[in-house]
Amino acid sequence: MVASPAKGAPPIDFLHASATGLVQVFAWPTFGLMLIGMALGFVVGLLPGLGGPTTLALMLPFVFKMTPVEAFAFLLGMLAVTATTGDITSILFGIPGEPTTAATIVDGHAMAKNGEAGRALGAAMMSSLIGAVFGALVLGLAIPVVRPLVLTLGSPEFFTLALLGITFVASLSGEAVLKGLLAGGLGLWLATIGLNPVTGTQRYTFGQLFLWDGIGLVPVTIGFYAIPELIEMAIAGSSIAKLDVGRVGGVWEGVRDTFRHWRLVIRCSALGTFISIIPGLGAATTQWLAYAHAVQSSPGRERFGKGAVEGVLGPGAANNSSLGGSLVTTVAFGVPASVATAILMGAFFIQGLVPGPAMLTPAPKGHLSVTLAMVWTIVVANVITVGVCLTFMGPLARITQIRGTLLVPFIMILVYVGAFAEKNVFEDLGVVLAFGALGWVMSKLDWPRPPLLLGLVLGPLAENRLFLSTDNYGAGWLLRPGVLIILGVIAVGLVVPIVRQRRRRRTPLGAAAAAPEAPASGWRLDGATTFNLCLVILFAAALWESRRFDARAGLFPWTITTASLLLASVHFASELTARRRGMRADSREAAAMPPRDPTRRIVAICGWILGMYVGIWLLGFSLATLLTTVLYLRTARERWPISVVLSLAGFAFVYGLFEKGLGVPFPPGRLLVWMGYGS
Repeated sequence: MVASPAKGAPPIDFLHASATGLVQVFAWPTFGLMLIGMALGFVVGLLPGLGGPTTLALMLPFVFKMTPVEAFAFLLGMLAVTATTGDITSILFGIPGEPTTAATIVDGHAMAKNGEAGRALGAAMMSSLIGAVFGALVLGLAIPVVRPLVLTLGSPEFFTLALLGITFVASLSGEAVLKGLLAGGLGLWLATIGLNPVTGTQRYTFGQLFLWDGIGLVPVTIGFYAIPELIEMAIAGSSIAKLDVGRVGGVWEGVRDTFRHWRLVIRCSALGTFISIIPGLGAATTQWLAYAHAVQSSPGRERFGKGAVEGVLGPGAANNSSLGGSLVTTVAFGVPASVATAILMGAFFIQGLVPGPAMLTPAPKGHLSVTLAMVWTIVVANVITVGVCLTFMGPLARITQIRGTLLVPFIMILVYVGAFAEKNVFEDLGVVLAFGALGWVMSKLDWPRPPLLLGLVLGPLAENRLFLSTDNYGAGWLLRPGVLIILGVIAVGLVVPIVRQRRRRRTPLGAAAAAPEAPASGWRLDGATTFNLCLVILFAAALWESRRFDARAGLFPWTITTASLLLASVHFASELTARRRGMRADSREAAAMPPRDPTRRIVAICGWILGMYVGIWLLGFSLATLLTTVLYLRTARERWPISVVLSLAGFAFVYGLFEKGLGVPFPPGRLLVWMGYGS
């Protein structure tokens, strides 16, 4: 039962408003506008970098002449399907179609490589549908229940919840919990780059104007996952899937997997919905928490990262249920819980609606029917999207059988265009390259990447809540009951993996597994040791640089860099001690030092990636796309007709869709500017 803050709305009013909202969604032209929005969302989800929030901002000017129900059907129809279709890109190409679908890559893309692309897609689609329906039901029924809970949480609880998220995901690292914590600390530190939101102080910008806004999540995510995948694809020299997916690729097997693991899907849907109710903790966070829960609740944890279907079901359900959860605080309290809902607030004001009690009150005094029309839009849009996706899943799964040489240039195009499309800043392409290198090194040295991304996502929220906590409560906030409870959960999350590791080592099987194949020699400075030393130097330099910050701007960087420096020093010392005692295996050195032939391929693909970057700088996006694609395909000994056709298709994709269709302001190439053809 939905109730207004003053008086309870009778059930008959709720049912009447629900029926009215459903009829309005299927009325014309509302339903047509929803289908248009869904078509946009389908494309946006498939294309890395654009993102639901960016497209929402682009579409806001079009809702001025629409009615409230039409406007929200159009906008939510688009937003509701982006996470669903984003899973397709994540699974097939290893590139997050949306930042909120990055967690799906870990096992979804591994399944695609194993020839189970269709099964992974079927599991992602069906779990997404269940998650979306679950989130929509919560939006429709739980707003009055959630309000007291949200209001009892203060800044200290929000800060410790952010720490809990980092710890939770760090525990995914199994025995390497310290690595997970360090990766999370690195992500939190990266989130401090830019202007301090309280004082406007520049932090770690080094005179670069583009860093004033901080490091964008989209270029970091794309570089972190797409660049390593490009390198691995080039090394393999084959298609994404190493095995044949069969006629349909097991799509319906993935659908059946959803119902086999229905308890996990429901739990992750609930996790995604209720965590995303908390402002700042949206799908970018809940996807990793859901993945962590899937790992921790599974008896076969060793399967994760290698193609476990549960690793697709958990994030798939959480991603789509998060929209309903984040809309709860937006509709009920006027507090946007995510970037997308913050932009959606603009639509409320354009339509003359004020989020709050009026959105929970039946007509004629309120707009409860509009709220419930939003619920129905989310449900209907996801049902239609999943139906369309399942119908054409066979051809989509077949994409993984395409030769890698044909896919590499197009993935490079998606990487660079997606990185630029978020903020329209050329420097973001450099960010992609930097984090692509970091992601590849971390993957080779067996460092977990999810905690770093989560730290980058949670950093602004954590800093804001830490400042408010110390400003309002001093050090006393550490003794608040809610904080103590959450800190207790964090402690358990840190201790349990360590205890399990020690127990595993005590068993004969665990001792055999932990025994080195051959002890590494002395104090040799290999790739792993160098990386550990670089982290110590980085955090020490960051702490030294932060000495110039005032108390307000420096509180969070001081806290993060000090803790991370201590952890990095402990890890570096323990690694050196283990090496000295002969506890490190040559297998890690082999992983860090590839054989000669793969090394040549690595150098070659890195040269192409850098070459396209230089080409974009000199010639602009469109011409560079055409030229580098032709050169790459011909160098790979593809026939001229295929090379020309595919190169023209890539050119049309960039020039026609992005530059002309979406109006993305690509910068002119420097060479053209020097020749007088650009401005």
